Amino acid sequence: MTRTTTRTLSVLTGFLALLGSVGAANAADLTVGANIGNVPWEFEDASGKVTGFEVDLVNEIAKRLGKTVEFVNTPFNGLFPAVQSGRINMAISSITITEKRLASVTFAQPYYDSDQSLTVTAASGITGLKDMGDKVVGVDTGSTGDMWAEAHKGEYKLGEIRRFEGLQPAMLDLVAGRVDGYISDIPALLYYVKDKPELKVVERIPTGEKYSIMFNKGDPLATEVNEVITKLKGEGFIAKLHESWFGAKAEDTTSTVAVLDMPKAK
Repeated sequence: MTRTTTRTLSVLTGFLALLGSVGAANAADLTVGANIGNVPWEFEDASGKVTGFEVDLVNEIAKRLGKTVEFVNTPFNGLFPAVQSGRINMAISSITITEKRLASVTFAQPYYDSDQSLTVTAASGITGLKDMGDKVVGVDTGSTGDMWAEAHKGEYKLGEIRRFEGLQPAMLDLVAGRVDGYISDIPALLYYVKDKPELKVVERIPTGEKYSIMFNKGDPLATEVNEVITKLKGEGFIAKLHESWFGAKAEDTTSTVAVLDMPKAK
């Protein structure tokens, strides 16, 4: 997932919430920005506890570093300036490593390979992107899906591209018929629709994304965390997380299992 700011008011509101949250979190050794509600990566369970694949991963990393951790609910667009300004120590939220981002932030090695996808209602009759001509497509603001939809709008004759701040509001509009399809990260959508027969993921959109934890440019903490991720991969911890959250074994060639170098800008 990758996003840029287009809604100033939304981000400003997020910053105000972030400042208050960080103040409450100063007791923790590590403050971790996360867009809570990004299922299954970071979200609140029925009891209100923050959980998810990346939450479990960060909690284990903090444990190995002998540090306490506090998750700071932050709008996705706010994660980048927050980590760059030092308001948070690191950020998660299925953040895609990109060459453009590597110019201004640092990432640990990736731990998940992903693509985009198209989700529709089962009753719509839409079977893939070929049926989206003149249709309204929902995307997350500035995300990889947003970028992909803009770049391929002409190819698929897409109608209006409607932007949302997260999966939940997009799903509400999809079910209500205000958008015809939703383009976003395939793992999140597969997890979301698995118990919702009224929704279907109808097409995988290859984008070759890799997710990782984001840090301020050159922060030594990134190297420390990267070393822990290497150990966790070697122990099979992240592979077990994958199986626990997605119900399937991670392939040995994926970022979930293979030890990789920290990404560097070219």
